[in-house]
Amino acid sequence: MTDVIPDRLSVDPDSPFHDADLLSKGVGVRFKGEEKTNVEEYCISEGWVRLAVGNRVDRRGKALTVKLQGPVEAWIKGE
Repeated sequence: MTDVIPDRLSVDPDSPFHDADLLSKGVGVRFKGEEKTNVEEYCISEGWVRLAVGNRVDRRGKALTVKLQGPVEAWIKGE
């Protein structure tokens, strides 16, 4: 049985869009035709990604992010 990639996914465990089982299989994200490895969250239908900005963190220890608009593709790497 193949897993269906969700429209929105986040690596933050506090987010309602977090799916640990799916993330453990590995999820690939392509933004504007280029594969990204620093994606913190994405939404395919709205066409945006949140990318981590270097190794910087906020006062709660979460990665600082920048939200970029554009075409987003996602797939499960295990398949």
